[in-house]
Amino acid sequence: MNGKQLAYEYQETIRLQQEQAEAAMMKEFECGNYTFENPLIKLNPYLIAPLSAVVLFETEEATAITVIVHGKEENGNISHTYPKERIHILPVYGLYQDYENKVEIQIYNGKSNFMTIKTEKLRACADELIKMDTTYEYLQDDLIFVSPVVSGLATAYDYKGDIRWRLDVPTIFDLRRLENGNVMMGSERRLKDIYFSTGLYELSMTGKIYKEYKLPGGYHHDQFEMPDGNIVVVSDDFNTNTVEDIIVLMDRETGEILKEWDVNDVIDASKAPISKTGDAHDWFHCNGVWYDEKTHSLTLSGRHCDAVINIDFETGALNWIIGDPKNWEESMEKYFFTPVGEGEFDWQYEQHACLITPNGDVMCFDNGHWRSKDPENFTLNRDNFSRGVRYKINTEDMTIEQVWQYGKERGPEFFSQYICNVEYYNEGHYMVHSGGIGYYDGETAEMMVVFDEGNPKCEERSITVEVLNDKVMLELELNRNYYRAEKMKIYDTNEKLVIGRSKELGTLGVTKTYDTQVNGVETHELLPEDYDATLLEQEDRILFEANLKEGQLALLILEKDGQKIQYQMPTSEGALKATCAGDFIHPHLRNTAFTVTKCGLWGEYDVKVLVDDKIYETGIKIHC
Repeated sequence: MNGKQLAYEYQETIRLQQEQAEAAMMKEFECGNYTFENPLIKLNPYLIAPLSAVVLFETEEATAITVIVHGKEENGNISHTYPKERIHILPVYGLYQDYENKVEIQIYNGKSNFMTIKTEKLRACADELIKMDTTYEYLQDDLIFVSPVVSGLATAYDYKGDIRWRLDVPTIFDLRRLENGNVMMGSERRLKDIYFSTGLYELSMTGKIYKEYKLPGGYHHDQFEMPDGNIVVVSDDFNTNTVEDIIVLMDRETGEILKEWDVNDVIDASKAPISKTGDAHDWFHCNGVWYDEKTHSLTLSGRHCDAVINIDFETGALNWIIGDPKNWEESMEKYFFTPVGEGEFDWQYEQHACLITPNGDVMCFDNGHWRSKDPENFTLNRDNFSRGVRYKINTEDMTIEQVWQYGKERGPEFFSQYICNVEYYNEGHYMVHSGGIGYYDGETAEMMVVFDEGNPKCEERSITVEVLNDKVMLELELNRNYYRAEKMKIYDTNEKLVIGRSKELGTLGVTKTYDTQVNGVETHELLPEDYDATLLEQEDRILFEANLKEGQLALLILEKDGQKIQYQMPTSEGALKATCAGDFIHPHLRNTAFTVTKCGLWGEYDVKVLVDDKIYETGIKIHC
């Protein structure tokens, strides 16, 4: 048989790997005699947080314990006091990379024990920091967390610009703290190109995944924790002809989809004025969701319509639209606002990350890409600006006033044509994160340089600014693009590591099949090496990757007992212009990547591949 068996790997999910690692840690602890004076120290016990550790020991009586990671200077100390216990399993956060960290544990009103935890140099972070301009008095023990784009990793910086936390796997999109103290972020597991992940992780800062949520339409861009704990998620419906226009309400305890909103039911996609970046397939491109309890409504950011829209939570009815009304149908005029006020006013374009302030104002990051709905008035990136902006709206008389902005005054140095966010802390106190800055040959780039990483002419930047009463209190600049930034303390008030098995909730759904009859010729040969194909199998999915030519008909075929199940694999190269995040789209990956879930499959299948009119063997069997 000609050809070569493609590269194959069976890989357990991180969640299952962590269960094994935790079981080994607890067995070691239970079999030893670990005391306050001689604790068990486990660096990175959950495999994905290399600057986190766990210290385990027993005391004769229940006592409170304080853990202190000593900084390189006294202001850099990070500490937390745990409540009274006799068995202590204590997370340790805030270690420095490539450093002999001095860690102290203190018995309440008693003695201390000092230990050293040596860490290695982190991967993929060489010379990221350009500057951190702030003071300890302002930031104190808060950290600035940034979430990744392409080859970056979720990372946290302290007031000196030192990295004090990192996730070592490419989790994607926004990192949000939940009311219970855990954090939530998109999984690194690909479900569909270009950046749809299988769902969400709820995890601790140790990296331990407590819950993995799977969604039939995957996850992208954003999520929001409701007052009752359920999660609103920006998702998709893979059985329709459009993408990034589905929002779902997910049950926190079961992963069940409780409710769904389809933006196509709110706005007629065929009549919406789409920005130059979008197309009929990705016409709305929802990149932000926010629930407002006062009005019981959802606010959505539709990048490719240059529109922030608000819908009723119960009915899905459209309430209003913020954006340039040019080119919208006359029937939609009643949903738009009329600018008022004597101050400066600009509409937002291709915005990201909308939010509602406590008094009902609307904030977003105005990327400003093209900065017009009229092609004759498009603005080049080198002449453009991005900014955080706050609008006051009056839904009675449908007027809008721009009451604050930051970034326009900085011109193209602060311009990001994609990603980014704003955060509201209090009146006059905001964060503006311009995370998608790019330069080509020293000038503001007109393309997305993130797709050409490694080119010495391409430079990436992220600039995160915090302003208090219009005074800049913090500026963090990194030499990489980052999706969003958040300010958080690394310890939560009620921090406690819960030992035990994680939960797998929800479902990935059944992958759509290709039912058209294809008269392919059985070559009885292995897939040619030129395709450089690989197949990754996990307990719930398979991922096939290869280098195929654009426009080729390519099918992944699962065969059992003479019966074939066919799946069409995309071979188009046109989608990258509208991306926002994800290690899935690293420029050195193969150009075709396709996931088949195991939902609805059972037994053993031979894997075959059809390219054009030829069917090739792979030499691989999968088990469902």
